[in-house]
Amino acid sequence: MSKFLIGGFLAKMTTEKTDFCKKRDTIIGVVDALLSLLFRIHIKSLTARIVSPTIYSLLLLSVTSCTNSNTTNGNNNTEKSSIIDTIKSSKHVHQIIYGIDVDSLDHENYSVKNGENLSDILTRYNIDRKHIAKCDSAISKVFDIKKLRAGNNYCVITEQDSLHTLRHLIYDISPIEYFILSINGDNVTSLKNRHKIIERERVAEGVIETSLWNAVVGQGLQWELAMKLSDIYAWNIDFFGLQKGDMFKAKYTERWVDTTFVGIDSIKCAMFYHDNREYHAIPFDINGKTEYFDNDGNSLRKAFLKAPLRYSRISSKFTHSRFHPVLKIRRPHHGVDYAAPKGTPVMSIGDGKVVAKGWDKKGGGNYIRIQHNSVYSTVYMHLNGFAKGISQGSNIKQSDLIGYVGSTGTATGPHLDFRVYKNGRPIDPLKLESPSVEPVPSDSMAKFTVKRDFLLKDLRID
Repeated sequence: MSKFLIGGFLAKMTTEKTDFCKKRDTIIGVVDALLSLLFRIHIKSLTARIVSPTIYSLLLLSVTSCTNSNTTNGNNNTEKSSIIDTIKSSKHVHQIIYGIDVDSLDHENYSVKNGENLSDILTRYNIDRKHIAKCDSAISKVFDIKKLRAGNNYCVITEQDSLHTLRHLIYDISPIEYFILSINGDNVTSLKNRHKIIERERVAEGVIETSLWNAVVGQGLQWELAMKLSDIYAWNIDFFGLQKGDMFKAKYTERWVDTTFVGIDSIKCAMFYHDNREYHAIPFDINGKTEYFDNDGNSLRKAFLKAPLRYSRISSKFTHSRFHPVLKIRRPHHGVDYAAPKGTPVMSIGDGKVVAKGWDKKGGGNYIRIQHNSVYSTVYMHLNGFAKGISQGSNIKQSDLIGYVGSTGTATGPHLDFRVYKNGRPIDPLKLESPSVEPVPSDSMAKFTVKRDFLLKDLRID
């Protein structure tokens, strides 16, 4: 009776091609692989010891039956095979660093110390002068070794021997780029490579309480967003005059290497609400160069910047009568004082030529005067020092570095005394009206309008 039951059971399994067979087929294969991996024995030998011959025969017959019944289903067979192969191939997971298999090697991470050079690092690993010279020669093909910076990270990969023989040295040129120095006996090679960059698109918004910087950083956003926005709106918004309740919204792309933020690639579009007005920034390519424009296609870039430095405060405004804090008398102050830390970079607000550079005997200390055109000129005083290459007669571009904030001359503390002259007469820098540069060409307006309308959907303030 039992023989007929067993025969009927097997016949039913063979003819019905049930899902049970398919699942068991996969399970048997997986168990086979796992047992082979963990116990280094074949499932047959193990099963023969713990399962009666009759039951084991039934299992083999049913597996064979299921296998035969599935031969017409190529996709299922492929899927099962790939699962098993994956498990078998994962008996050993290789550890890869900078594309190098370090399973049989040691590796350590360090930072370049002050005053340390490549020779110092290589000497610690018993690299002789001859090979150090070869290393210098190999690296020079991909990187200027004189630019090795203190604080930058490097990784050394060595043999697992008593001498810790150096095989590879990897130096992070930047968060994105690195070079690999490889040493194999007398064979020394080097190459420069880049980490895989992951781009993440974000939309951020904020309300100003004190400053743009605090509004950005205060909610955990990257500080570079504040820098990017200030650059885009530098010609239209005076960031020293932001008011509580002003707001911004921006769509942009962040760049990451693994879990390390490496910068903002670009601002896709932005809106800044200031002084009861919305300022939109729409990127558009003109002759292969990306510029930012407002809703009407007018360039956000003006002839002059709104301010000659970033992130500070106004300590004194333009007036015809101010009590001088040092001289203790009242006299005109035909400029704007920007209080800022000593060494803060100072930029030219527009293109022009340096017509004077030196020491102002009337209390201005180190100063620079720039003639922008036949109408406008600007003066920058109390500088701690001048930028490299700046001299009388130098041609200057807008945003060029010209000097650094200081307290030279008659000053109580570090600040920039910034002055603007129109036709030789001083005017209030905060009221300077600056004309726009070229707008979107008329033959490109239709294309610009389509892009503008698409981007503005992401800039609605909730």
